Amino acid sequence: MKNKETTQWQEETAHSRYRIITPLLDQDLAPAERAELRRKIAAENNVSERTLFRYELSYRSGGFTGLKPVNRAQRRSAKLPENFDELVGTAIQLKKEVPSRSVDRIILIMEMEGLVAPGILKRSTLQRYLYRAGLGVKQMKRYTEQRNAVAKRYCKPHRMMLVQGDMKDGPSLPIGKDGKMVETHLSALIDQHSRYVIFGRWYDTESSEIVEDSLHQAILRHGKMDKLLFDNGPQYINKHLLRAAERLGITIVHSKPYHAWTKGAVERFNGFVDTFLDEAKAQKISTLEGLNTAWEAWLESYYHNKPHAGIREYYESLGVSVPAEGISPRQEWERDSRALTFLDTMVVAEAFLHHEKRTVDKAGCISLKGTKYEVSTALCGCEVDVGYDPLDTSTVRVRYKNTEPITASRFVIADHCSPAPVRPASLQETTPESSRFLTLLEQKQKADATHLANAISFSSYRKDGE
Repeated sequence: MKNKETTQWQEETAHSRYRIITPLLDQDLAPAERAELRRKIAAENNVSERTLFRYELSYRSGGFTGLKPVNRAQRRSAKLPENFDELVGTAIQLKKEVPSRSVDRIILIMEMEGLVAPGILKRSTLQRYLYRAGLGVKQMKRYTEQRNAVAKRYCKPHRMMLVQGDMKDGPSLPIGKDGKMVETHLSALIDQHSRYVIFGRWYDTESSEIVEDSLHQAILRHGKMDKLLFDNGPQYINKHLLRAAERLGITIVHSKPYHAWTKGAVERFNGFVDTFLDEAKAQKISTLEGLNTAWEAWLESYYHNKPHAGIREYYESLGVSVPAEGISPRQEWERDSRALTFLDTMVVAEAFLHHEKRTVDKAGCISLKGTKYEVSTALCGCEVDVGYDPLDTSTVRVRYKNTEPITASRFVIADHCSPAPVRPASLQETTPESSRFLTLLEQKQKADATHLANAISFSSYRKDGE
């Protein structure tokens, strides 16, 4: 029990520290902006700037795990002082305050302030840690040159360097129990360079799970991105999303309040979504499936093919001429020379699983979310790790210590199963009074798919005939 309490305490502390330093992790902040932001965050959270430095260093070097408090028994060396991590954080701040400070002078300052006893910190040891933190002589020269520079232009030069996520409320549909009206929500992920929507779907909830599902599907379709930008909504600040991104090597940053320029691509995209909602309203869509079918057609046959003003603005700001007809998100996405980075599907699936501990009962079953799963009588009384997809709990993955995982299905007593509920005829999908625009887009999407298939077939024929 003591180990469990310790682990939970470490998890909660790490999550709290991450939420505090999230704004400081934005790599596009100029040094002067970061320093000002750090002072503000320190004052708001009643912590020292040096402590924030230490948290940032720990996260950049060790990810989420690096933010966990370390047990004394796990410290790196008995020769180093117990508060060595804090001393390194202080040394980093002292070096950045005055880049010309030598390591010897930094040690002397900390000794004079009573942070460490004289003779404890060795020059060679501290210098090694400062270099790892990017504060070597050559590194500090570059830092000094950029220290008071203005923020870099936010637009990235290539696809999948930065992806922005956002949620938008949609129409209420009669998809709840007994036809109850339920509000829908769009979860979208947009490549910041090309404005291409790498994934977008309407859901009947706005929980954090749909953000995880959106990211999961986007990575399977287009590969991993370098960095994700979200706002500070609760859906985007949860430990499951953070851990999944960490496992896949993706950095998550959150936009600061009142910094609208960081959300420009998403806000402009929301204007396009409003035009879709107008058309969807005219079509009188009544199911979530129908809404997503119309959305896919609108996205693929209209939005991605329409010249985007943001792309034109980006190139004109660089002095590059743009064709009179403009550049569409699809064109910009497909002509980018940067290769996409695809990951093994099993690795991606594993990263997004939620995990909980359960004890196998005498019947060889476990209970999760009010549902029983049949595991194995051989594990009766054992505590197992249960991995599951929160949006699909038909099966779960059960692992005991270092053994191979078991896929467990829902425990069902066939003789007592209730028949599957039949959806009222009044709520089933019917041919609506069509919106001409969406109907035409759906027809165009099907025609484009047929044309592509024929083109591939013709290409193969020509190749064989040559």
